[in-house]
Amino acid sequence: MNLGPASLTITNLDRSVAFYQDVIGLQVHRGTDAGAVLGAGAADLLELVEEPAARPAGRHAGLYHLALLHDSREELARAVQRLVVTRTPIDGASDHGVSEAIYLPDPDGNGLELYADRPRDQWPPPGPGERVGMYTQPLDLQALYGLVAEDEPVRHASPGFRVGHVHLHVSDLEAAVAHYQDTLGLELMVRMPSAAFLSWDGYHHHLGLNTWRGVGIPPVPADAVGLRHFTVVDRDGEPRELADPSGNRALVQASSPASQAMSSFSTAG
Repeated sequence: MNLGPASLTITNLDRSVAFYQDVIGLQVHRGTDAGAVLGAGAADLLELVEEPAARPAGRHAGLYHLALLHDSREELARAVQRLVVTRTPIDGASDHGVSEAIYLPDPDGNGLELYADRPRDQWPPPGPGERVGMYTQPLDLQALYGLVAEDEPVRHASPGFRVGHVHLHVSDLEAAVAHYQDTLGLELMVRMPSAAFLSWDGYHHHLGLNTWRGVGIPPVPADAVGLRHFTVVDRDGEPRELADPSGNRALVQASSPASQAMSSFSTAG
């Protein structure tokens, strides 16, 4: 099992397409009735659905960030270079031991993480009760940028760019963990008082869950910007649609989602 494209509600398609092309390095693959599908190489990563009247996200369940994974440290450095060239502000940059990450919002405030993994044999050892070791320290952005500082900027991300993980706000952490373990077979890797990280195949995390907006927050609203759904590719399973106890939605596809599958499930949860 792995992650496929994610679908986001945005308010201005032209503005968002320009951001995801020029800042993030994606390419437009095709238009849809309500928006556009973008990706890297041949793979779709993101569906943008325009709803001009959508309100900003508030104190409710939904997207914390969508994490897009670069296939090398040099590609992450090129992402930094795109941020420099486009003068795009960021929210932060962290070294997590298992990965190096940069955080920023899209034009509607949807949280994004751009990151690259370290080789597994370099991951920190797990602590007591953990299956993987992760920490948060400041990232040396200057050293990262130095890998490509003398190179000409590259507009597009490499074909290996993909959705690495999704991190969600939930109202009840225990209920959310149980839901994703039971329905998607995710394994708990790290459990904190107000957050949990789950994965398949020993990865540090394909899914993050937190109650940082508060326990018992309202479910995902239908009229706000944010994550409409994320996609799980299960080549041995049956297509289905799932909603966790907080209203966050996942679409399970039996193979890489085609454009028809992306558009047919594009209603807000």
